Amino acid sequence: MARITFYTKPGCITSARQVDILKQAGHEVVVGDLLKQPWTAEELRSYFGNMPVSDCFNPNSPRVKSGEIDPAAYDRDDALEVMLADHLLIRRPLMESGGTRLCGFDPVAVHAWVGLGVTLYEQSVKEDYTSCSQVASRQTCP
Repeated sequence: MARITFYTKPGCITSARQVDILKQAGHEVVVGDLLKQPWTAEELRSYFGNMPVSDCFNPNSPRVKSGEIDPAAYDRDDALEVMLADHLLIRRPLMESGGTRLCGFDPVAVHAWVGLGVTLYEQSVKEDYTSCSQVASRQTCP
């Protein structure tokens, strides 16, 4: 199975569920702190691939939710600049394995990439991976 580097915000229950799915599928998962990682524009660009710029933003970021940041108003370079200044704006998780990088946990894409097995795949496509909850408070987190 694959060895996956999985960057996320520590304490996010949704990310913990995603990591658990990957481990149940037999993958080795190395979790990294997305917020403390010293990202470069080129590194982030490699995770985003051809995603629309607005999809690269974390919709749960307080700055996006408040309307301060309108993801649709940014071109790719400006979006990377603002994300490098505020890592909470980066959609997560960022995952890498075998030279391939993905942004966000889309079960269909993850299954096609590293495989989840039929049962885990069927369960995971029914889940909502767009929200984030913190372990300590059980509240939605950015």
